[in-house]
Amino acid sequence: MTEEQIREKVKAELSPKRFRHVQGVVETADKLARIHGANPEQARLGAWIHDFAREWPQEKLLNMAKDNHVDAIYFEISELLHGHIAAAIAPQEFGIQAEDVRNAARYHTSGRVGMSLLEKVVYLADAIEPGRKYPAVEELRRVAEEDLDLALAMSFDQTIEYLIRRRQPIFPLTVLARNELWKSIWGRRTGPLNLF
Repeated sequence: MTEEQIREKVKAELSPKRFRHVQGVVETADKLARIHGANPEQARLGAWIHDFAREWPQEKLLNMAKDNHVDAIYFEISELLHGHIAAAIAPQEFGIQAEDVRNAARYHTSGRVGMSLLEKVVYLADAIEPGRKYPAVEELRRVAEEDLDLALAMSFDQTIEYLIRRRQPIFPLTVLARNELWKSIWGRRTGPLNLF
């Protein structure tokens, strides 16, 4: 399936607002991939499919997740299921076999320990695409062009702080991924870390 065909299939599944978001993620993923040495074509594919199931009814999401043997831990926070479903059905729906592309869609909401470069690119692209409006997004956009890991760690912090303020559950993989990144960042720095 060509990228144009994937684009049209995704467009047919989403509201205009959600599709504009996906377009922004595709553009941002392409840009970040080129800056940081990831495969731009794969970054675009991961970005196109990441929210394919985002607007499905809850019952359909749950049934598809069960049918595709999504790990039970993801059922605790159902907002995480759509990425796993997109990854699971990507070979049949889009002809996408590449595990790294599928993982970029699978973990774009939660992150995980040991994220690949492509996974980091798509996760961050989702967080900082041009339609995103929240405090510190401009700072994240700036840092993302210079230091992908630092931007990702900062993004995890933003997400966790947001969830804490709203008394929402925090997925354990997100915390583990955040801790791994900060440990790595502090390990490679010799001087103070000035973010703002």
